Amino acid sequence: MLPETVLRTDDVAPDIRFDVWRDAMAATMSPMDVSSQHSSDFWGETRLLALEDVLLWPVAMQASRYRRTPKLIRQGDPELYHITLVLPGSGRLRVDHNDRRHMSLVNDLYILNSSYPCDVEVEENELAVGIGVEIPRSHFPLATERAIGRVLGQRIPGQEGFGAVLAHFLSHLVARNSAHQPSDVPRLKQILLDLVTGLVARELDAETALSKEMRQRNKFLLIRSYINRHYHDPGLTPRTVAAAHFISPRQLHRLFEAEGITAAAYIRGRRLAEARRRLADPAQYTTSIQSIARRCGYTSAAHFSRSFSAAYGMAPREYRELEHRQQLDTELRTLIRPPATGRDPIPAIPA
Repeated sequence: MLPETVLRTDDVAPDIRFDVWRDAMAATMSPMDVSSQHSSDFWGETRLLALEDVLLWPVAMQASRYRRTPKLIRQGDPELYHITLVLPGSGRLRVDHNDRRHMSLVNDLYILNSSYPCDVEVEENELAVGIGVEIPRSHFPLATERAIGRVLGQRIPGQEGFGAVLAHFLSHLVARNSAHQPSDVPRLKQILLDLVTGLVARELDAETALSKEMRQRNKFLLIRSYINRHYHDPGLTPRTVAAAHFISPRQLHRLFEAEGITAAAYIRGRRLAEARRRLADPAQYTTSIQSIARRCGYTSAAHFSRSFSAAYGMAPREYRELEHRQQLDTELRTLIRPPATGRDPIPAIPA
């Protein structure tokens, strides 16, 4: 699990909640003039995850306004790019930056530069729900910075192309933090930087300015995202994936070969991983194995069983029963308390 810091305004006294929130936002992003009609009893929650010097912070908060003024910029500039991904449950965000104004909706992205004034406001009586990202500008070469400058303050759809890939990556990273180890941080950070570079290039239709290696990496990430969204389609094969991206099967093979895997193996692995997750899910315990196989792109239960057994060393039914027993054992252990020893319990160490 990656280290994270949690802030909940409910954990502090009502009369200082807004001050605590404002100070936390200034420390996370850059100094802002923050205001809210709910400042007398503000509510907000956020988690801070660090990928070295890149910060991610999933957030939910009451309607508020964030302004970075010329005066605040003169007082200090951390030279950051800020990215917001608007998540379901959020109201609309009015964004004014770099002489551009737009309304960001659910699944939209936008990019801000801490060196320029900005004004972002959540609609009155709405919640803001999203993921914020802070990236030092020094991570990008000058050519990329110029490209980013041309999309600042612009609404970027997060349901197609590289917007969808970046949105999926950010959502997966913050939702499954426990699946990653500190040793994964450099790799995750580089993937994020590559995705931002690819997103900007696609938005400007300037992908030809990227190196050949970067273009191939971007193409691979797009194709991998496509497979992750369509693995449940039994017609998904390397040939149909290649056709959907206007490349030949041979080109597709070379892209995956550079990542140490074949396209067929990746599709198979994605389907099996989802089937394994469903088999271990207590809420799907009564769902037939055939139904689970079908939902994961298999038309033959026998073929699914053979593939699952080859990958995990046991049949799907055996795996489900094993997981079920382990879950029951865990629940029983939490219900059964050890007998009293007559000694006082060891006090908890204060955080």
